[in-house]
Amino acid sequence: MNDRPGLQPRETVGGALRAVARSILADARAAIEDRDRIEAVAVHDFRAAMKAWRAFLRLIEPFLDEGDQHWRVEARDLARALAGARDAQAALDAIRDVEFHAASHRLSSRSWETMRQRIEELREAAETASLNAPMRKRIAAALDRADARIEQWPLDAVTFEDVAEHLAAAYRRARHAVPDDWRAASAEDLHALRKHVVVHRYQMEIVEPLWPRLGRTWVKEAQRLRNRLGKCQDLAVLTNFASPHQPLARWRSPLSSVITQRQGRHLESARRIAARLFAERPKAFRKRLEAMWTGASTTPP
Repeated sequence: MNDRPGLQPRETVGGALRAVARSILADARAAIEDRDRIEAVAVHDFRAAMKAWRAFLRLIEPFLDEGDQHWRVEARDLARALAGARDAQAALDAIRDVEFHAASHRLSSRSWETMRQRIEELREAAETASLNAPMRKRIAAALDRADARIEQWPLDAVTFEDVAEHLAAAYRRARHAVPDDWRAASAEDLHALRKHVVVHRYQMEIVEPLWPRLGRTWVKEAQRLRNRLGKCQDLAVLTNFASPHQPLARWRSPLSSVITQRQGRHLESARRIAARLFAERPKAFRKRLEAMWTGASTTPP
């Protein structure tokens, strides 16, 4: 059972949105205040909370005052401050992916280990950001400011139809970003699609209580698409590390073939998921949301 807050007819829309906001900030706060969490896990959990927070803010920004338009930028900056050696970690994830799944290749286990060691060295050298005391204090202060502002947000007049309109707008942006030809899509195209899918995935959690079974399935599918696109992005980073004069240039030729193989598998899977997830036109998607709201409104508690 998912006990996270969301939109339900027996609560006011504004009240539910405020509850969602407080829940996301609580997740972010727990990530930095729980000293038992391994730092890498704490950073990951905080950055995930900031992704959810930014997706939520995209949804409600049209209802906020002009002075509240800075929250999403601040969340982005906090997440970036803890990005650390993101590219090196992406390359390590890609190495794990291609080594495990490639059906056949010309690379020995010693080659894989050497590549991992080289990227690990780069990751450690680039790991300049950490959850030290000043950083924790900076994050806590930002969360306090946002938390204190939630009750002041002018959300009391917001209706579900208003929310559905902006959920459909995010769905439309993601749908339009789906490439016509997946094989011809650039790394930039796929990265842009992934960003839209991330927003859509987190926003759909807000309406999950209206039809829990469908909602959970929808969010799960969006997460699967996000993961596949993320693996494509990791492989693109690994490709860069194997380009001329880069740390893995020695293995450029054999890596190129296994990377192409894995990218093809990820792209095909992403194509199938996207075809299911974005089958409806945005207008039909919005009508589905409104029908879910109406159905939940007439269901006895």
